[in-house]
Amino acid sequence: MTAVMTVLGIVVFVLGLLFSIAWHELGHLSTAKMFGIRVPQYMVGFGPTIWSRRRGETEYGVKALPLGGYIRMIGMFPPGDDGRIEARSTSPWRGMIEDARSAAFEELQPGDENRLFYTRKPWKRVVVMFAGPFMNLVLAVVVFLGVLMGFGINTQTTTVGSVSDCVISQAEALKKGGTCPKGAPDSPAKAAGLRPGDRIVAFNGRPVQDWATLQSSIRDTVGPATIGVVRDGENLVLRADLIKNQVGKVDGRGNYVEGEYVTAGFLGFTPASGIVQQSFGQSVDRMGDMISSGVESLIALPSKVPDLWNAAFNGAEREPDSPMGVVGAARVGGEVFTLDVPAGQRVATMLMLVAGFNLSLFLFNMLPLLPLDGGHIAGALWESLRRAVAKVFRRPDPGPFDVAKLMPVAYVVAGVFVCFTLLVLVADVVNPVTLS
Repeated sequence: MTAVMTVLGIVVFVLGLLFSIAWHELGHLSTAKMFGIRVPQYMVGFGPTIWSRRRGETEYGVKALPLGGYIRMIGMFPPGDDGRIEARSTSPWRGMIEDARSAAFEELQPGDENRLFYTRKPWKRVVVMFAGPFMNLVLAVVVFLGVLMGFGINTQTTTVGSVSDCVISQAEALKKGGTCPKGAPDSPAKAAGLRPGDRIVAFNGRPVQDWATLQSSIRDTVGPATIGVVRDGENLVLRADLIKNQVGKVDGRGNYVEGEYVTAGFLGFTPASGIVQQSFGQSVDRMGDMISSGVESLIALPSKVPDLWNAAFNGAEREPDSPMGVVGAARVGGEVFTLDVPAGQRVATMLMLVAGFNLSLFLFNMLPLLPLDGGHIAGALWESLRRAVAKVFRRPDPGPFDVAKLMPVAYVVAGVFVCFTLLVLVADVVNPVTLS
């Protein structure tokens, strides 16, 4: 049964992946057609074509490898300085430029002269290239909101999970497995009579509804404090005498910083975790944190290469925040469906995985590097700036910016991406990230 659920999870993730790719390319397709650009092909996947149908002037199809997708627009690059588009140089670097230019004019038909991508105003080209990543962002936001507000997420609550028996620093507790040293005083929570299952509803007379607020209030307090709890349906007020102690440091998102501690107020209990539906405001805050984390992860990608290499070839432990490729994410998708949790929570976790993939697609494609969408956006913005400057200084119009001249750089960037993707693939196969 586990094997069946694993396969089902992988299939569901792959379907979500294909939909995300198709949704991305639909953004490009719809805006290109809106601006009158001819689009001969709309394809989901790479490699051999599995299925295709022609509707009007566009061929729609699915290819064998679900690693991306594309639409082909006529005239992605302008003609060369001499007005020609065919390859004509023996220089390998120049040949790359001319090959890209020639490919941009494949299937050019009579009447296409006014339907070329490069002839559109820069802002229209920006819209066309931004529309793909934007569709992924929209999908990610909608799914995140639906899961956070509809299903809820596993988070720490104000309900008491366990009560510490004694006062001990968090660093010592980790070393000794929570065992109290001889002569250690009772924790303030134990002395006050706090019990597992108590739901804390107020601290020092102020209502508390979430763990972050309660944790902050506890850490800011040293000395006498009142704790309002609900126990077996009865409201009680307990009195505790909080002390200073070494506790784990938390970052701005409320996550513990590994190996770092601070001195703060200490009560001495561990909160219980549970599935909690988020309000719209809380969901927006969490999405903001996710986007911020995504940007930080993207910036940190080069620093992850040594750890990936060691995990792939030297048997080192795979870091929990290690980058994953499609294969790794599909394996995690398979694990999701085998979790010993309610079916609704499995669905929610899978949706969060697909939403996270879409957020990554948005951020990655916005990098201002060819051949990514962000590279074409940067080229259109640069052209717009050049033309604006020429107009201000009454100089001749410099014309379209020839993005094709950057194709050698694009090939280098693509080569780096391919090498990184292969490294991640090897790590995902031999030393995959697993759910804990």
